[in-house]
Amino acid sequence: MYIPTLDGKIVGEVISNFRNKKGVSQEVLSGLADIGRTHLSAIERGQRKPTLETFYRLCCALNVKMEQVIREIEKKL
Repeated sequence: MYIPTLDGKIVGEVISNFRNKKGVSQEVLSGLADIGRTHLSAIERGQRKPTLETFYRLCCALNVKMEQVIREIEKKL
């Protein structure tokens, strides 16, 4: 039986790519999204998956629509 799963490394990589394209440090992005820098670092390394709330905050802080980020994640899956 196949159970689809979301690869945390891909999610983190995509978020990191968007952050780098915007030229924003982890420190700045985590502050704008009101999450801890170590939490953001763990997300970007694929060690943690963001909750929907955290994902929303990150997208707002990056000034990108959630659907754009999700589209990039789906391309890499």
